[in-house]
Amino acid sequence: MSKVNQIDKEVSVTAVYFGNGSSFKTFPRQIECDGDTYTFSEGLQLVVKKGQELFKIFDMTDGSAHYRLRNDTATRSWRLLSITQN
Repeated sequence: MSKVNQIDKEVSVTAVYFGNGSSFKTFPRQIECDGDTYTFSEGLQLVVKKGQELFKIFDMTDGSAHYRLRNDTATRSWRLLSITQN
């Protein structure tokens, strides 16, 4: 059974990469949160529009856990929403 830890903290994205395929989507490769560094191997991106606000939701993995991040395109801020342990 998976355990979901709700985090909802601002993070710093310290590295990015371009996803595979025909588009030039960028994904977070590495983040820092509370002194910890998380490095991702792959992920998915979803664009959400709420009124005039535009957010990008990222479901990332490091191979052992899954991380959900939100990027606010207006403020360019990043939040780690949750970590799911397998």
